[in-house]
Amino acid sequence: MTQHVNKYTEYEARTKAIETLLYERGIVSPKAVDRIVSYYENDLGPMGGAKVVAKSWVDPEYREWLKKDATAAIASLGYAGEQAHQITAAFNDPKTHHVVVCTLCSCYPWPVLGLPPAWYKSMEYRSRVVADPRGVLRTDFDLSIPDDVDVHVWDSSSEIRYIVIPERPADTEDWSEEDLVKLVTRDSMIGVQKALSPQQVAG
Repeated sequence: MTQHVNKYTEYEARTKAIETLLYERGIVSPKAVDRIVSYYENDLGPMGGAKVVAKSWVDPEYREWLKKDATAAIASLGYAGEQAHQITAAFNDPKTHHVVVCTLCSCYPWPVLGLPPAWYKSMEYRSRVVADPRGVLRTDFDLSIPDDVDVHVWDSSSEIRYIVIPERPADTEDWSEEDLVKLVTRDSMIGVQKALSPQQVAG
């Protein structure tokens, strides 16, 4: 006799059941749901974090505050709540690159990063990035980190969450804070990509 193993948690199973009913009755379409999820994952949600990063690039006092008390500094811009308490900011620099993971679950600062992407929640990413962060960045995200740059992996939990502050791209000295926001992506704030270059935005 084959034993059925439920791969979903109780809440995931309930969500899946409701989702299936909505699809079957034609109330919503899978494509519409995918578009909404994509919007919150990649556009609306990460805008909060992008504003935090851009402000840290142009405002030295805010940057220092972010280093000392990221939770308060982020809350001062209006991003606070259940998933935004106890946030630590990890700053990339020429000698250090930071990557965020949650090995036990998928803890994520929703108010500044939006919805967590599916790959962030996957067991594969969670286990591999801890064991071989350089390899994961190179093979999964096409990001090669030089050997002389240290890679630090930060493990989020329900008690503490992380946001990576990527390095400011070159040739942006005259850019306004509003324009700099366009260079910051969700993936750069997780640490699996760098901030976009002016050429990437223009192209």
